[in-house]
Formats: sequence, C-alpha cells, structure tokens
Amino acid sequence: MEAEASPFESSELVASFLASTPLLSESWRLCSVANASAPLGFVSERIGDVGYFAFSACNEGAVMVHAGLLNLFLFFRSSRAFQDQMLALINGSKSIVITGHSIGGTTASLCALWILCYLQSVSSTLSVLCITFGSPLLGNASLSRAILRERWGGNFCHVVSKYDIMPRLLFAPLESCTRQLHFLLQYWQMSMSASSPGNFGQSPVLQLGEEEKAQLFSFISHSNLLVSSVAQAEAREEKANSLYWPFGNYVFCSQEGAICVENAASVIEMMHLMFMTGNPSCCIDDHLKYGHYVGKISSQFLSKKSFLQGEVIPESSYEAGVELALQSSGISKQEPAARPAEDCLKKARGMRHMRTPSLNAANLAIRLSKVVPYRAQIEWYMASCDKSDEQLGYYDSFKQRGSSKRDHKVNMNRLLLAGFWNDVLRMLENNELPHDFHKRSKWVNTSHSYKLLVEPLDIAEYYRSGTHRIKGHYLKHGRERRFEIFDRWWGQREVGPEENTSMRSKFAGLTQDSCFWAKVEEATEWLANVRSESDARKLALLWENINNFERYATRLVDCKEVSKDVVAKNSSYSKWVEELRELKSQMQQIHPQFPRFNGELFP
Repeated sequence: MEAEASPFESSELVASFLASTPLLSESWRLCSVANASAPLGFVSERIGDVGYFAFSACNEGAVMVHAGLLNLFLFFRSSRAFQDQMLALINGSKSIVITGHSIGGTTASLCALWILCYLQSVSSTLSVLCITFGSPLLGNASLSRAILRERWGGNFCHVVSKYDIMPRLLFAPLESCTRQLHFLLQYWQMSMSASSPGNFGQSPVLQLGEEEKAQLFSFISHSNLLVSSVAQAEAREEKANSLYWPFGNYVFCSQEGAICVENAASVIEMMHLMFMTGNPSCCIDDHLKYGHYVGKISSQFLSKKSFLQGEVIPESSYEAGVELALQSSGISKQEPAARPAEDCLKKARGMRHMRTPSLNAANLAIRLSKVVPYRAQIEWYMASCDKSDEQLGYYDSFKQRGSSKRDHKVNMNRLLLAGFWNDVLRMLENNELPHDFHKRSKWVNTSHSYKLLVEPLDIAEYYRSGTHRIKGHYLKHGRERRFEIFDRWWGQREVGPEENTSMRSKFAGLTQDSCFWAKVEEATEWLANVRSESDARKLALLWENINNFERYATRLVDCKEVSKDVVAKNSSYSKWVEELRELKSQMQQIHPQFPRFNGELFP
C-alpha cells in the first residue's frame, strides 16, 4: 500500500520542502566548513539568490546554558566581520538560510530571531529560514509562545538524529556531570577537526571511557524520562515555564527515514522515546553523523515508503500515516517504546478529532458575521453623536457619557468586539488558523476597520476612568496588544496600484490614525504644564512637543484624514486649538521680544 497524502500540516510541508531541495545538504556542507575552520567561527556564502550563514559547533569554554548561549551570540554580533558579512547577505539575497551544528545551532537560532526582529521593524519581505543540526534547546515555554505569537515557528527547522545526546542535554542538571561534558565537548571538537580535509584519517587523541559514556547515557536517559512526564503534564495545564521548551519544526532522522513534528510536548516525548532505544556509544557518535543522515533524507524522499510484505495494512489513511511515521523514526514495533511512540505521533499529527486550521477559519468567518451587528450599533452611535446639538463628537460623547441605556449598550458592544478579536489572536498564536491567516485581505481589512472604529472608544474609557493617572498615558502604558498587531498586519499588507492615493474631497468616515485622541490627551497635558513650568529646559521641550503635534494634527485635518467629529465645535481637539491660540496670543502680548518662526511662537 502506497503512503497517502500526509495528515501532518505545516511541519510535513516543511520537511518535504527541505528534502526535495538542496537547502538541507548545502546547510550541512557549510556547517562542516565552519566546524573545520576554527572554534568560535562562522562562514557565509551566497548561492544564486540564497544567502547562507553558518556557525561553528566548536567551543573550547565550559558548558554553557541559556545565558551563556546568548552571550555567545552577542559576542559574534559585536564583531565587524559578522556585521559586514550579514549586511552583504541581507542586501544581496532574496532569502537567507542561517544554519549551525551543535552549539552553533543555538547561535543560529538566536541570529535568526535577531534578523526576523530587524526585518519586521523595517517591513522587509526577505525570507529567513534557520536550519540547525543537533542543537541544544534554547529557552523556556515563554520563548516558544512568543515565537508562535509572531508567526515565526515555520522559520525554524531543527534536525535531530535518533540517538544524539546533545539536543537532550539541557533536560538534565548539568552541574552534576560537568567533568564528563567537558571531555565530551573536547572529544567532539577534536573529532570534527580530525575529519576536516587537512586532517583526514587522523583519530582524535582524547577518548571518553566506556564507563563514563555509560554513566552519562544513564543520567541523560533518566532526566529525559522525568522531563517527558513533566512536559506532558505541564503542557496540558499550559504552564510549562520551568522547562527548556522546543519551538519550530523538529525533523527526527534515523537509518530508516525521518519524521517531522511541531507540537512541543510531542517533540520532548519523541526525544526521550528515540533516545531510550540507543546505547552509550551511539548517543555520542550520532552527534557527528548528520552528514550521513542528511544524505539519507534526501535520497529517501525520492522513493515513497510502503508496507513490507506480510504486514497488516491499516484500514484508514490516518493509521497508515502513523505506521509509516513510526517506521521512519527507526523504532521497531517490537520495542517497548513503540506503543508510546505511536500514541505520541497520533497527538503530533493533528489530534485526529481537532478541527483543521482551514475549518477553524471558516467557522471564524461565521462568528464574524454574528458580531457585525455590534459594529453596526457603534457606527449608528457615532452618526448620532455627529448630529447632536452638543457638538461634542464621537470621542468626547463617549468619554463624557452618562448612564443611559444607549451608552451602556455601546460600551458592552465595545467589550464584545474586543473579546472576539482576542479569540482570533489566541487561535492564531496556538496554530489553530492557517499560517497565512494574518495576510488574508479579508481579515487584514476587517481588523483595520475595527481598530479605527473602536480604539477611540478604548482611549476615551482609559482617560474617563483616570487610568492614565495610575499607569501613565495610553500610548506607552495602556494600548492593547491587539491594536499593535493589527497595525503590523496593515503595514505589511500588499498595496496594489488600485489603492486611491488622491486627496480627499471630504472628511474621512473614520480618523485614519486610531491613536489620534490619545495624542490629543497628551497635548492637552503639555499645554496645562506650560502655564506652570518654570524650568527653561523643560519649558522648551514642552513647546517642542506642542508644536510638533500642532503640525501633525493640522496636516491630518487639511488632508481630511480625520472624521468630522475631530473638528466638532466642542470636541477636545477644537478646544485644544483654541486654548493654544489664546496662550500664544497672551505670551506675545506679555513677551513681545519672543520671536515667531513660520507663525509659531517659541519661548
């Protein structure tokens, strides 16, 4: 029976992509070059439109954990050679592959995170892929969740061989086996140096004794068992902050093939189950065999696996996929680890009763249609404020609202819409929605419209309740994360030539800066402080802030990028403009010697 389409989702796609392209083999080739070059080294190379950057696995210092790994990356980043080579790759490539073996893999992961943060800040479309080989874990569950939140999980692929002890090291309390690990790292370093072209055929002088290997293997196996049990329990309760925790896709390779897993708890369990089938010697030597495994993965991709003659063929394609994955892991069905490994793979392969991301997205669209009336009622409230004889406008009417049924209804709708969008982001961060969900125009446009309509109400509530007196102003201390995420979605959208860039002939339906009223509130405070401030330097800074905001707001109004409630007669902004005009007039009368520049008064 031929293996049918895999029920794995993004992780299987990543594995198939890597196995069918030169990325994996080229990454390992460059890692080998870095390993052979020098301890604490790195190399870069561009092949076509793809830039590669590889970190060395060699390290002559003491065993390092999380803080040490971070310091190692910071050491690289501070070097001029690193900055020059990285800048050349970023400017000259369409995509970048960051790779590393062993400790170099964790350095590569940190480097990839650093690049992703930078590219996000400049809204770059450059694609980044990090491929590690036998890399120790980097951080705890909080780091893993942060990477999922940013939708960066798919940018990482960690290749782990069946018995390699290095990826499992940080599950153990290292202080109790420091001496053995020191010798182990030296042994690996010498072995890699001996396999380099200039030293080919030489044997490493340093050898680890069989008894020490056995002690290390037993110690790590026991620690992995404990961590695997704790990870399963803590993952169920979503509080696995105390453990080193995986992120991204994990490709587990063996002589029989490879499987790809992305569920973090399943990754930890598979690490334990595959490791327990090994022995003291292979757990150390396997760390040096990634070149062999990479070659097997690429060649095995060309021929699909099938069931051996005489084996019972599962009835469903789902069960067949699990059987073939177990076969690729190298765990025999006769081994004690086979049954728990099979259960683990079932959990990793989408939890057969869970809805798929595409179905979740379809159901979310139905939920969106049900919250549309909440938005419509807020829009009606905005229109009624614009027509009110009070001429306060939308923002100030809500900020000064009373206890009427209408006001209560609008506030409740604001909270209900916030709950809906928080659920959307929660599903996205938990990988329950398609990987490109945040790029789909329907959701980008809908979230942007929601932000423009509702964030002014959130700002009004923030200042109405006096929260700014406790926490500080809204922009720095009160803005909800969902609005920041929607800003990013909107900024990273594909802008087509059909988008209208001409000047508006009338005021916008919604103010195009959803934080405009927060800036008005800060400017109002500046204006009040000007009247009482006696320190010349502080006074100059206040006037600089006031004049900057005045220019900004005037441009928005002149370009009609604000809704008409902004210029309502009794709005906070209109009152601010009038108060500023009066203050400047008073100061000019009292201090006629103060100069004016471009119609503006400067103290």
